[in-house]
Amino acid sequence: MHDIRAIRENPDRFDAGLARRGLAPMAARILGLDAERRSRISAAEEARAEQNRASKETGAAKARGDEAEFQRLRALIGDSKTQTATMMAEADQLDRDLRDLLMTIPNIPLDRVPDGADERDNVEIRRWGEPRRPEFAPREHFDIPGVRPGMDFATAAKLAGSRFVVLSGAVARIHRALAQFMLDLHVTRHGLTETWTPVLVLPEMMEGTGQLPKFGEDSYQTREGWWLIPTAEVTLTNTVHGDLVEHATLPRRLVAHSQCFRSEAGSAGRDTAGMLRQHQFEKVEMVSITDAASGLAEFDRMTRCAEAVLEALDLPYRTVVLCAGDMGFGARITHDLEVWLPGQDTYREISSVSYVGEFQARRMNARYRPADGGKPEFVHTLNGSGLAVGRTLIAVLENGQQADGSVDLPPALHPYLGGASRLDADGRLG
Repeated sequence: MHDIRAIRENPDRFDAGLARRGLAPMAARILGLDAERRSRISAAEEARAEQNRASKETGAAKARGDEAEFQRLRALIGDSKTQTATMMAEADQLDRDLRDLLMTIPNIPLDRVPDGADERDNVEIRRWGEPRRPEFAPREHFDIPGVRPGMDFATAAKLAGSRFVVLSGAVARIHRALAQFMLDLHVTRHGLTETWTPVLVLPEMMEGTGQLPKFGEDSYQTREGWWLIPTAEVTLTNTVHGDLVEHATLPRRLVAHSQCFRSEAGSAGRDTAGMLRQHQFEKVEMVSITDAASGLAEFDRMTRCAEAVLEALDLPYRTVVLCAGDMGFGARITHDLEVWLPGQDTYREISSVSYVGEFQARRMNARYRPADGGKPEFVHTLNGSGLAVGRTLIAVLENGQQADGSVDLPPALHPYLGGASRLDADGRLG
């Protein structure tokens, strides 16, 4: 959520930031609500002061036996109390209206974020590895002979409908191995704290990280009111919801492997083949909670943590910085990691790392106490995939595929597969 004081101080800068996202100016509307709210509060305070003065005069009128003045002042106090209550109720409603409006407005991009409207305007900043273009015609993951026995979309559709998959046998084991490998890498090499959290959360937790109120259609809600998390970003970030933490405990670097659930409401007709875009999937998510001074350094660090997973698995990738028009709702700057998929002959997103600043912290009311004991400040938050497990499985299968329908598996996974180094054309590990 945005700082109303910052909008008051520089409304043009606020509107310019929204314009970079392709949005219309909002400062005038916001400040209009803010001015009405403050006017009601000011009027109510003046009315209270008048009540206090009248109360003193009432006592004096009673003491001198001036019944007419006494009754006039009593009526004046009664009317003033009614007006005060009305004005405060109006101020409270305006405050809710203002908060509801601010909750729907995305974060402002950093100055260094490139301008642009969509993914075509994103800027590549580096790449690693050579894209694999084998002499044979590469297949997409679901069409590789060795994969077919362990990747069943028909049974999943019978169980749950479209955009689900049943993994079994060797493919399920590789999928599990990938998640374990990622967790171990982040914990042992990158110093993240492994965390296990619920996948059902209260509405205020979804509000805290920006999934609500604007994007409710992209997630699932139970009849009891809980929401299924679209990413462990929701739970990891909200671990400091409403807290005042000590500066010495920052940065907090967390990682979790979880089930994730997305309705994909805005992606009708996109990536319907295979398991690239599913309603239920697994992800290893990284979250950092830090102070303002460390935020951007932490952003670069988190990007490197995600890149290290791809490099350890020998998967060619490129890193792009998203343009202002393509960034997510809460981000101030985002790096997308795009892995090479030979079956599609292109790079596809496998991780998104975002620096959010204090945007989520304001929604969560999460602060830290500065080391010098000064006034509490909002924490700064970051999140990133480290990585999406299903998409990493796709990349491993497509990049390791051989002409005979088998798949060579990355050496980093061999210890997690009992020493197996390949998936044969019949779907067995060996």
